[in-house]
Amino acid sequence: MVRSFEKVREEEINVMMEKVEKAASSSSPLNLSGLLSSLTSDLICRIALGRKYSSDEEEVSNTYNVKEIVRKTMELSGSFPLGEYIPSLAWIDTIRGVDDKVEEVSNKIDSFLEKAVQEHVADHADKERSDDFVDILVSIQREKTMGFEFGNSEIKNLILDVFLGGTATTFTLLEWTMTELMRHPECMKKLKDDIYSASTTTAKLYVSEEEVANMKYLKAVIKEVLRLHPPVPIILRGLCEDIKLKGYDIAEGTLVIINAWAIQRDTETWGADAEEFRPERHLDTLVEFEGQDFMYIPFGSGRRRCPGIRFGLTMAEVTLANLVKRFDWRAKVKPLGDDKPDLAEATGVDVCRKFPLVVFPSCALFSM
Repeated sequence: MVRSFEKVREEEINVMMEKVEKAASSSSPLNLSGLLSSLTSDLICRIALGRKYSSDEEEVSNTYNVKEIVRKTMELSGSFPLGEYIPSLAWIDTIRGVDDKVEEVSNKIDSFLEKAVQEHVADHADKERSDDFVDILVSIQREKTMGFEFGNSEIKNLILDVFLGGTATTFTLLEWTMTELMRHPECMKKLKDDIYSASTTTAKLYVSEEEVANMKYLKAVIKEVLRLHPPVPIILRGLCEDIKLKGYDIAEGTLVIINAWAIQRDTETWGADAEEFRPERHLDTLVEFEGQDFMYIPFGSGRRRCPGIRFGLTMAEVTLANLVKRFDWRAKVKPLGDDKPDLAEATGVDVCRKFPLVVFPSCALFSM
């Protein structure tokens, strides 16, 4: 299924590359964060809904700008509602406007998802085959083969899971990878060499997914970014039974908070340089992100680990390979003369950059 959407990924990446090329040719600053966010949002829309829902399309209202809806949802999900922990202080959330913000975003999400489902229900009878994720869900709903009620509410919940799990996290990975590469030009150079050695035709514009499969250093860079900047740094789990752990009795239903960010920066496990960005540490190791190595859990572990690991990584790998091969990158110089991107983090379930990554790309295709 991941391979079947290769053409869609190529088309959307090429749309993005044209915008980067335009900025490079005019020596204009480029909001790379916004561009990467649009890329992941548009791609998920096409795969899940069969079309884009972005403010770039004239016929689509900003009310249904998926990128903005997802961003606000992730921000609110990572906020601290006092009423959830101290019920007697729930009134403070009302004064802070948290309740109103949650209701506003919830209404936008429900309106958008309802519109998307109804469009597919109306078009379903005219289609000979299922084209996207919602078409498949509508087919299951009509065939009634699940053995339980499968209505529009269930379809909307599944779509929401796809968007929240597939857009913000992949965007965060791409954004932090470009940030770290610009902070470490020696790593950028090694990655560029890796891409050119694996890409069969130097002058070829687009790096294919087949070529990406042979790029070992690219995979090491992504693994290191996932270690330092896990898209979801705090993993929440609810206990389904009473357990005893290291002498402590923990009751069923207890919320367990797993700090993946701290685990993956532990100096006892990763060494004295655990806080440093060093992709080379992953070149000769068997540690993987499938959830079996508890020192490294960027996608979680067990039965509830991320089901879209391969989908997200494929998207990230081919996007980065094309960005790094075709362009040189320079961050916007700060008032004090520092040209390295900062590492300030935003709040939310997914921890992206606090400030957009503004860069100056320049064409590098024939500079090597």
